[in-house]
Amino acid sequence: MTQLPFQLIENEGAVPIKAWVNGVPFDKGAQEQVRLAAQLPIIYKWIALMPDVHKGIGATVGSVIPTTKAIIPAAVGVDIGCGMMAVRTDMTADQLPDNLKPLRTAIEKAVPHGRTSGSRKDKGSWQDVPTRVAKNWASLNTRFGEIVRKHPAIEKSNHVTHLGTLGTGNHFIELCLDEANRVWIMLHSGSRGVGNRIGSYFIELAKKDMRGWHANLPDVNLSYLREGTEHFDDYVEAVDWAQDFARQNRALMMENVIKALREVKGIPTRFKTEKQAVNCHHNYVSQEIHFGNKVWVTRKGAVSARQDELGIIPGSMGARSFIVRGRGNPESFHSCSHGAGRVMSRTQAKKRISLDEHQEATAGVECRKDAGVIDETPAAYKPIDAVMKAQSDLVEVVHTLKQIVCVKG
Repeated sequence: MTQLPFQLIENEGAVPIKAWVNGVPFDKGAQEQVRLAAQLPIIYKWIALMPDVHKGIGATVGSVIPTTKAIIPAAVGVDIGCGMMAVRTDMTADQLPDNLKPLRTAIEKAVPHGRTSGSRKDKGSWQDVPTRVAKNWASLNTRFGEIVRKHPAIEKSNHVTHLGTLGTGNHFIELCLDEANRVWIMLHSGSRGVGNRIGSYFIELAKKDMRGWHANLPDVNLSYLREGTEHFDDYVEAVDWAQDFARQNRALMMENVIKALREVKGIPTRFKTEKQAVNCHHNYVSQEIHFGNKVWVTRKGAVSARQDELGIIPGSMGARSFIVRGRGNPESFHSCSHGAGRVMSRTQAKKRISLDEHQEATAGVECRKDAGVIDETPAAYKPIDAVMKAQSDLVEVVHTLKQIVCVKG
């Protein structure tokens, strides 16, 4: 008997779950969490789980949640529009200097990253907004003003000062080599402070609305907004804007990284980048047609993988990453994983993994080797090769990338 590419999890009184987890860890907490989501009356057909699935805040990371006439703000989360961007250059490995430290330093100077807690001069924000960033903000500001007019609390957020900045946690900028030793630039970030404010604000509004409807929810974090209500329309407007902000945020960072690298001694100053760049979300919601019906699809830690659509599946620090092409599998609602997926929480990783182990795991990569990034070390994540094997029916690999420089927030 041929094994299905996914595990079918039946739920009495709920929709089924299709989990692409063959050969990869699938923690009990994530299983219990997604079973709660499957009980909601708004779920369309089934929930799809990607091989990087793990327990999240509000909803399960690595899940594809199709809903009818409603959206769950906590499933979209607070890092709205978080995703990846990658471009291939015409440089090859032999054109790079032997010492890669100046490349990492140039990137760190060009893109604000990290965070200075409790300081108005946060190193992860612009202190003086560059002209290019201000110009992009002007294209976003009119729509933002409409959102703020209806919901003034959203204005009190880092918006223009975060546009073109990296952030913290698992956000990164990397230089990678593909199978032909060509140099790629790849980065990972989202809608930053303003997206967090929008997400948090509407999550609380959804909870308030559900209390008013006296709805019996399996988990209050699964509160949803229904079509036809004022808050639903306002949320769609705000989340769509935040997703646009996130896409522009990545594009601005990429521009600044390219400019900075061209000024590094030993780098070809006129190196070129391919016209076609991959810029994809993996925390977002969109309205799509599946099985003949128009539904809202929330990908919380998942990437759209329509037929021939290009996407990015990054590994962890020291692990390989992949440029992929979608196979358009309807069973996953045309989706694939967004990365390797955690097997340890950040707290667990800091307790279990030594500094020596982290340094060994990132050998050959010009990156931070200090205790502050141990929670992002490869051992904290699932093996990326197993993750890729588990979703071979969802995507095909176009390029395999190995990082040589990694900048963390």
